[in-house]
Amino acid sequence: MQIAVTGSSGLVGTELVRTLRADGHDVRRLVRRTPRTADEHRWDPSHGQLDDGVLADVDAVVNLAGVGIGDKRWTDDYKREVVTSRVDSTRTVSSAFAQAAAADPSRPRVLLSASAVGYYGDGGDKVLDETSPAGGDFLADVCVQWEAATEPAEQAGIRVAHLRTGLVLGKGGMMAKLKPLFALGVGGKLGSGDQWWPWISLRDEVDAIRFLLTAEAAGPVNLSGPEPVTNAAFTAALGRVLSRPTLIPVPGFALSLVLGEFAQAGVLGGQRALPRVLMDAGYTFTHGDVESALRWAVAQS
Repeated sequence: MQIAVTGSSGLVGTELVRTLRADGHDVRRLVRRTPRTADEHRWDPSHGQLDDGVLADVDAVVNLAGVGIGDKRWTDDYKREVVTSRVDSTRTVSSAFAQAAAADPSRPRVLLSASAVGYYGDGGDKVLDETSPAGGDFLADVCVQWEAATEPAEQAGIRVAHLRTGLVLGKGGMMAKLKPLFALGVGGKLGSGDQWWPWISLRDEVDAIRFLLTAEAAGPVNLSGPEPVTNAAFTAALGRVLSRPTLIPVPGFALSLVLGEFAQAGVLGGQRALPRVLMDAGYTFTHGDVESALRWAVAQS
C-alpha cells in the first residue's frame, strides 16, 4: 500500500513507520520542517497547507500528529496548543485526502486518525466501550473536536477510524518516566490507586493500526488492552517485573501541586475502557494482560 503518516517522529509513529516498511509498504512522512529525505513531504497544518499531489495515489493515511498531552503544565496557552495541534492537523490532512478521493473515486482509501480514551472523561468503575458517551472535561472536549475534524474525509466516502488510544507501554513515553523511579524502589500508586488505567503495549498499538488498514472497522475504535487495570494493580505489576518494592504512594494533592489541572484528568482519573470493536473485528492481542505488556516494554529499554 501507499501510506502517508503524520506524527511519524513520535513513540508510536517511529515504530509504525519502521514496521510498515518491513511489511513492504511505501511510506511517506509528512513533516513541518524542510524535508531531508525523499520519503518526507512538507506540510503546514497550522495554515491548512498540504500539496494535493502528495496524497493523490495514497491508499491510507495514519494521522498521529499533536503535541504531547502531559509534556507541559496546562497553561491556557498550552491547552490551546493541545487543541489546535490536533484539530488543525486532522482537518488539513482530511481535507487534502478528500480532494484526492474526489479526483480518483475508484481507489479505496482509509484514514486512521488518532484520538484517545480520554474521550470518555473520568469514568470511575463503569465499563466503557465505543458506544459510551463523551465525558465533560478538557481532554474529552479535545477528543470530540479532534474526531470531528475528520468530517471532510467521511463526507468524501473515505473509511475513517478514530484510534482512541490508551496508555502506550514501550521504550519511551510514560515508561521512560516510570521505570527509573520504580527501579530505585521509590515507585508507588498515584493518589488512591483506584483509577483505571487503559494500557496497551506499543507492539499491539502498532499491530492494531496495521490490522485496521484492511479490516472493515470504522468510527471509534478503542486501542487499549483487553484487561484494563487500576493504577494500584499496574503499580504492583511493574514492581514485580522490576523486582522492586512499590511502597511509596504519591498523594493526589502532591500531584495536583506539581502537574496542575493535568493531574486530575490525566493521572488521578481514568477509563475502564474495553476494545470491543477491535476484538469483534478479529484482532488478537500479543499482550493480553498488563504484566506481559510491562515485561515486554521493560525488555525494550
